[in-house]
Amino acid sequence: MESQVRGGTRWKRFALVMVPSVAATAAIGVGLAQGALAASFSVSGVDFKVTAQQLDGKNLLQYGSVATGKSLDGKQDQVHPVVVSGFSHAEITKMCQSVVQPLPFGLGDVTMTLKAGQDEKNPVVADNIYLDVSQLDTDAQFTNIDIGVAAGEGKGPVKVQNGADGKTPGSPAGGFAQRADRAVLTNVQQRAWATTAGSFKLSGLSLRLSGGKHECEAWDADKQS
Repeated sequence: MESQVRGGTRWKRFALVMVPSVAATAAIGVGLAQGALAASFSVSGVDFKVTAQQLDGKNLLQYGSVATGKSLDGKQDQVHPVVVSGFSHAEITKMCQSVVQPLPFGLGDVTMTLKAGQDEKNPVVADNIYLDVSQLDTDAQFTNIDIGVAAGEGKGPVKVQNGADGKTPGSPAGGFAQRADRAVLTNVQQRAWATTAGSFKLSGLSLRLSGGKHECEAWDADKQS
């Protein structure tokens, strides 16, 4: 029987939206055993960090999965447990994304920083967006949330995403998941391996490269461990 909480539900400062964590870990384990994959491509050997003032998403579907890819030197296969958050539509205010790329020959690091949606009247807008997240800290409010549903139940506009092979579902049909009509995340700090979207409008896009490590300002050093 699915767990239901109707109306608005507010959770203060949680790490990863998937609850309970034991069930999420079990779902990831089952996904590994059954070959489930998250992103629909092989991820890079470097993850990236994102901050946002707010993410307002509709038709949330969230489930445990894995992102597969290569090490930075491309010589080793890697598997990263993730929580996938899918939304049919999302608006993101004051988004910052940063990734630190080590340079060859011992030349240090270079940081790519992308900012968009800094004007609250013109947020970043995405449709059919999936976030493969390994770490998340935020304040969250959900509307009509169901916890413990089967990932492959099929209700709602957002479905489990296929993996890198284009065929294998990102979670077993009976894997642990949760869904909500709406999720509002405030003061978002996340670490992710991949993002995919059917459409992605970045208002006021700013892209900068800088030598050394210069990540998004709101990302606290103690969250990088």
